[in-house]
Amino acid sequence: MKKTIDFMMDKKKAGQKITMLTCYDYPTAVIQENAGIDIIFVGDSVGTNMLGYKSATEVTLEDMLHHLKAVRRGVEKALLVADMPYRSYETKEIALKNAQLFIEAGADAVKLEGREEKVVEYLTKNNIDVIGHIGFTPQTHEKVSMQGKTFEQGKELYESALSLQTSGLKLLVLEMVPEEVAGLISEYLMIPTIGIAAGRYCDGQVQVINDLLGMTQRKLVHVKEYADYKNSTFEAVQKYKDEVENRIFPHENNVRNMDADELHEFKALF
Repeated sequence: MKKTIDFMMDKKKAGQKITMLTCYDYPTAVIQENAGIDIIFVGDSVGTNMLGYKSATEVTLEDMLHHLKAVRRGVEKALLVADMPYRSYETKEIALKNAQLFIEAGADAVKLEGREEKVVEYLTKNNIDVIGHIGFTPQTHEKVSMQGKTFEQGKELYESALSLQTSGLKLLVLEMVPEEVAGLISEYLMIPTIGIAAGRYCDGQVQVINDLLGMTQRKLVHVKEYADYKNSTFEAVQKYKDEVENRIFPHENNVRNMDADELHEFKALF
């Protein structure tokens, strides 16, 4: 069964948590699909995690489309969401043109940051499902910091969430928000919320796959490493290097041989 926005709504109503992970390539998409992840998300975090960019603002539309197409090939049932990169939705007309490219490339919905009610409403009227993102927003905040720590900031987040929902938003990502604020917003909204560094009470959770697998150097409070990719991969590469240099690899089990008669004829050339 294909997972849809309605499927996510049903999970919220039933009190079931929604799972979401970033994904940037085909092999990882296949793994996430087979594991049953609800939402596979091609985030603009591809820039800092896979492309060596210093900021999400460096990610281009072409970058996103390239990685979206790769992930699409590995996804069948999960809801596939793609980030609209920096400055790709400055007006509602530009947003629609670019969002249509994402849909054509295989996205089921697009995600954008901030209070973009007019854009959300316009895309929704043109049959494009939109995921929102408030709190810490990498495309606009230069410094990583918690949002909504004071009454006024929390109220602003709450009002933003309500306004975006009214505009037609289908899901809302809350990033780096105190869990009390995220929890109350999640409880009041009709649409599902997905938290990252937003505590335990959102309707679902999203993590950057590189953080989850232990691929990065950073240690973050909201991240749990479920694997040690960095060290295990280093050890594998180092072992490969040593075995090649010491003539251990390739082993006789790793080679293919020519037919004896063909080999005899071939040797006659030398």
